[in-house]
Amino acid sequence: MWTRHHKRRNTGRLIVPAITAVVLSYFGFHAYQGTYGLNAKDRLEARVATLEAELDGLRETRGKLEERLSLLAGGTIEKDMLDEQARRSLNFAKENEIVIFRRPTAY
Repeated sequence: MWTRHHKRRNTGRLIVPAITAVVLSYFGFHAYQGTYGLNAKDRLEARVATLEAELDGLRETRGKLEERLSLLAGGTIEKDMLDEQARRSLNFAKENEIVIFRRPTAY
């Protein structure tokens, strides 16, 4: 009578650690490179800094425009000043006026 002896294989012991290593590698990769990972956080912080700098520039521009607008508000501007500014911006002069062009001086 012949009997067969089965040799135990060691591959069964490696299945669980191999699956664990694959799962940990997957989550580790996505924790670093993923949409919400560490690299994404750095990119987001850089974008926030850029947008805040742009916002500061826009606030400064708005402040200047509001300052110029305050000169017109409440009837504080004189008609002569308004007439002068309109003529200068439109390059318009009456027939009997003499126009002298000069370069603006740098302060």
